[in-house]
Amino acid sequence: MQTYANPMHHGGVSPFVEAFDAFLSGPVEQYCSQSQEIGGDAQKHAEMVKAALNLQRQLLVTASRCQKPSDNELAVLLQPISSKVQEVQEFRENNRGSKQFNHLSAISESLPALGWVTMSPKPGLFVKEMKDAAIFYTNRVLKDFKDTDKKQVEWVKSYLNIWSELQAYIKEYHPTGLTWSKTVRTNSISFRSVASSPWQRFTPRFTLPKYPVDPTARTALFAEINQGANITKVLRHVSDDQKPNKNPVLKAQAGPMHSAAAFGTTLKPVSSRATAPQKISKEMTKLPPVLELDGKKWRVENQVDTQELVISNTELKQVVYMFKCHGSTLQIKGKINSITLDNCTKVGLVFDDVVGIVDVINCKDTKIQVMGKVPTISINKTDGCHIYLSKDSTQCEIISAKSSEMNILVPDAHGEFVEIPVPEQFKTVWNGKKLVTTATEMTG
Repeated sequence: MQTYANPMHHGGVSPFVEAFDAFLSGPVEQYCSQSQEIGGDAQKHAEMVKAALNLQRQLLVTASRCQKPSDNELAVLLQPISSKVQEVQEFRENNRGSKQFNHLSAISESLPALGWVTMSPKPGLFVKEMKDAAIFYTNRVLKDFKDTDKKQVEWVKSYLNIWSELQAYIKEYHPTGLTWSKTVRTNSISFRSVASSPWQRFTPRFTLPKYPVDPTARTALFAEINQGANITKVLRHVSDDQKPNKNPVLKAQAGPMHSAAAFGTTLKPVSSRATAPQKISKEMTKLPPVLELDGKKWRVENQVDTQELVISNTELKQVVYMFKCHGSTLQIKGKINSITLDNCTKVGLVFDDVVGIVDVINCKDTKIQVMGKVPTISINKTDGCHIYLSKDSTQCEIISAKSSEMNILVPDAHGEFVEIPVPEQFKTVWNGKKLVTTATEMTG
């Protein structure tokens, strides 16, 4: 990791706290400066990010002075950081119409990297995974501004550099997990004084897992802040308002199917969690369902087990945003600009024509049918996605990242769908001049 001036240094500070101060005064300040340059919501977000990192510094100071505390005490220490991450993510959710939404998304998806303090034995790897989640959105920023606004490009570089430098810091000072003092012993009273009273105002929203623990479980400490929606009941498909032989979404309702490509085919679980009992979060059941046109955006939100959602009388300039829906099916008639599915589970989508892109983000068990044309479908951080292409849409580009159980179904000469899996495993080799990556197939 690079060395930076350390204006925050004071006598008696642990070397790993001093190094973190250099991290704050170097790459973090550079990111904040770039955020100030572009202004707007990104600047407001940057102030929250800086506050979250300062809270992490407080935790590092505590770790340098105290032996590892009990799980309950550690949960109290983590709560201010957790609350700040939640604030950052709620800011993104409350500003979905922002012109800097991709900036906000990059930060919201990656800030849970601060949960590295709960990770063992490879906390740096967790930070890298969170950085990769940010790259999905920063690439969109670069696509929009790389030829028109160099400040935006510099902002992307400065933000991603935070996580690169944090990885380097962790590798040097906390390679197998957060380092706690081995020489200073503390009891519950002195621990509270080190933690400081402002940290006691929060009631922990999560239960700290016992050590050692699967990294996936630890990820939940911070991921649950904005995930909120666990799953329940199986999907009930669209009602019979269209011809089944023209729509695989309806065809799946007709009972046992003779084709493995049927819309209702049970997905193979990608992990043991896929077979666990599923529940709808209290948050989803409390929020009112939404289906409305807000300016140029159709908002479809919090729909649970609703099978006859229809958007008609569409215009080319309109977009559709489907958010936190479960067990529901949406049909979109006409030609529109773009469609986004975000944080949805067991949903079906049928649409005519899209001139831009269909985005599937943070979803599970989605089924999509294209009746007309669409140039691009993007799948990110999604487990289970079946896409039925029409004869006119077979040239569609499928872009995927951090996703699994993806299948593309294309019609053959007889109108039957042929199922083709999207590769999830790749092989990369050095050919003497460059890295060459090819998809591999698992056998056996």
